[in-house]
Amino acid sequence: MSETTTAKTVVPFGEVKNLAGTDLGVTEWREVTQQMIDTFADATDDHQWIHTDPERAKDGPFGAPIAHGFLTLSLIIPFWSELFDVTGVKTKVNYGLDKVRFTSPVTVGSRIRMQITVKEVSEVKGNGLHLVADGTIEIEGQERPAVVATFLSRFYA
Repeated sequence: MSETTTAKTVVPFGEVKNLAGTDLGVTEWREVTQQMIDTFADATDDHQWIHTDPERAKDGPFGAPIAHGFLTLSLIIPFWSELFDVTGVKTKVNYGLDKVRFTSPVTVGSRIRMQITVKEVSEVKGNGLHLVADGTIEIEGQERPAVVATFLSRFYA
């Protein structure tokens, strides 16, 4: 794990094609709080005690409440925005995810960040580009990441 964060990469639409293989770096650390978990539980109607009952979770398998896997995964969006942007476009679309794995639980109070590498870029109809990026959400102080995923996005000029 790198200890330094990376400056945001901002490129014009015409240069996105050249990014295949580029490591965009790592984001700032972000703390996962009980309030975040509770808000996510309310939004998704997933109030399982392992997430929302701190007292009961102390005696659970992780010794504390853990974030929903999908909460951790959803943080790809602000992490992505922190590291990358494309100028000269009309539309930016989150196109989906591939190969998502939740490899370690994120306990309340943990700090996480994301490392992103652009895997490939291809052209799509409508004057667009399809970008495939590999992302790893790391947990501070742990070797095993929280999430490993391939993130898909499209940009239209």
